[in-house]
Amino acid sequence: MERYKQLTLLHSNDMHGDFLAQELDENLVGGVSMLSGYVDKVRNEEKNVLYCIAGDMFRGSVIDSEFKGMSTVEIMNVISPDVVTLGNHETDYGVTHLLFLEKCARFPIINANLYIKSNYTRLFNPQIVLEVDGMKILFIGIITEQVMSQTRNESIVGAFVDIHEAAEEIGKICNAYHAIDIDLTVLLTHIGFEEDKALAAALDPAWGVDVIIGGHSHTFIEEPAIVNNIAIVQAGTGTDQIGRFDLIVDTFNNCIESYEWKTIPIQEDTCPKDPNIERILNSYKQETDKKYGRMITRFKRKLTHPVREQETELGGLLSDALKESLGLDIMLLGSGSVRNEQMGPLVVYQDLVECYPYDDSLHLLKVTGNQLKRMLLYMLRDEVWQGAHNEFYQLSKGLKVVYDRSKSEMLEFSFEGEPIDDDHIFKLGLQKFHFLNFDNFFHVPLAEVEAVAKPIVIATSVRDVLEEYLLNHQHLDHQIDGRLTLL
Repeated sequence: MERYKQLTLLHSNDMHGDFLAQELDENLVGGVSMLSGYVDKVRNEEKNVLYCIAGDMFRGSVIDSEFKGMSTVEIMNVISPDVVTLGNHETDYGVTHLLFLEKCARFPIINANLYIKSNYTRLFNPQIVLEVDGMKILFIGIITEQVMSQTRNESIVGAFVDIHEAAEEIGKICNAYHAIDIDLTVLLTHIGFEEDKALAAALDPAWGVDVIIGGHSHTFIEEPAIVNNIAIVQAGTGTDQIGRFDLIVDTFNNCIESYEWKTIPIQEDTCPKDPNIERILNSYKQETDKKYGRMITRFKRKLTHPVREQETELGGLLSDALKESLGLDIMLLGSGSVRNEQMGPLVVYQDLVECYPYDDSLHLLKVTGNQLKRMLLYMLRDEVWQGAHNEFYQLSKGLKVVYDRSKSEMLEFSFEGEPIDDDHIFKLGLQKFHFLNFDNFFHVPLAEVEAVAKPIVIATSVRDVLEEYLLNHQHLDHQIDGRLTLL
């Protein structure tokens, strides 16, 4: 038997419905057609190839949203990944719908963490063993409760395990499969790059985990992180690039002898288009263009949202629009719900849906100045600046926060130019997702806020509110005005 064998592992994560190629410097970049073309090219060039996806295929484009993920599954069936694990956005259309989509998928979906609360029955197979050229490769799908916040909408479904419990679960699965001579063990995770490193550190080397392919934090890296002798990688976000491992596997000792890892840019000069994907995409695009091509508004200029963890032009405009439309004192708009880095100057309905794909309700809470300050201090805690994947918020006009990161101290906390009194009551707006996860996202008990006043739903569709506001306000502009200043 041959001892050393070559294996090529291709991987994507956080594709978010990034189906269409975009023009960059007169070149086409990204899109699932050229991505599929590259995967097929490698499959034809190399002997042993596996393609895996580490979560979040869904959400981000009107094609995905309009067909509630069915379009994504059809497209991925053509690309034919060898194994996929779940991300948090796979549950956006509901767990019941996810189970329907899983039945339509012609590729295996693994996850060790979603279960039915009443009897702890797993919803998916936790692992799969793929055999390639006589090698047995064990894949295990992992997500943690922290990133599965969306399942709080599902009363009968839970997502157990934190990092340490995840390590124990991985140990159980690895122990159960050691007897069948596993040559390589790969964790497909969707927990974020920093959490991947913490997970790797918690694993017993005797379990034989070789590689962690992750997602969720949209991290671009130049080389793998090595923790506990485990190579940890991630391929950013979207379809502009794909991760590639070229491994030499020692089948006698069931480990990696050597490897090379890099990200491959998906662009037209190196990646052929897939005509089957092109045909499917065109049929979906014709349908969505009819509905989503109408004009909503025109900004004075392009507005940007480059990163989550700071005040942004686009985030400020949208939070102000909700505050004004719904008569709020303060709107805290989840930075992560603004999915595009820029919008405008011309805004059509497709731009709005892709920028804000979550058609959720909006809750009105009454909070004291003291509660609001504690909420914002938790948002700005030290872990945020150390790489933790944290919920962050865009503040509406009137509220001003100056925070000194070096001292972990709020230097100014005012509303409409006046210092905020601990007992002052504010009408605060929160999206449903953030309301349902209030205790975790703000570290203030919701019961304490409910003691001030019972929260109520004041809009059943945030996107409807935003659309109406933009339709009735042309030539909008928004400048960074220092409502959130980080020193």
